Amino acid sequence: MKKIILLVTILAFSLNAGGIKLLSPHSIDPVYQLPLSKYKKFICQANLKNGKTMQFVSVKSMLQVYYHQGYFIYNKYMDSKFKDMFVQDYLTVEKINAKKALYVFGSRLVGPHGDDLIPLKDRASVKLFNIKFGGTRTMNFSKLSVGLIKYLDQ
Repeated sequence: MKKIILLVTILAFSLNAGGIKLLSPHSIDPVYQLPLSKYKKFICQANLKNGKTMQFVSVKSMLQVYYHQGYFIYNKYMDSKFKDMFVQDYLTVEKINAKKALYVFGSRLVGPHGDDLIPLKDRASVKLFNIKFGGTRTMNFSKLSVGLIKYLDQ
């Protein structure tokens, strides 16, 4: 019964939550070349130091760029480094700071480009997510790494 009440509460909040809005209906992910409009629950956003904004199809895509910013600047895919990053809680589609989110690894949910990290805003959301989709590990941003992103991209 508690699980049902928690699910109903989260769904009610999701109706009022403000997620990340698409900059353009025709936006394409810079890493995987997938249309963002097709994967609205997975969209992530990075604000650059020069005031511009980039959007990504998933956490994995955004972190590919985050960990290799020098490459993307050198090849003119972007013109300045990241200032801040935002993800959406998968259950409520609420916009949250990427460095404050929790990430579930090893769930049954598959992202737009295969295995991915699923962002959630708090431990209660993680518990609810694990009931529905499973998950082998929950990590905060400081535990994410280049090696993990490479592993997910195999």
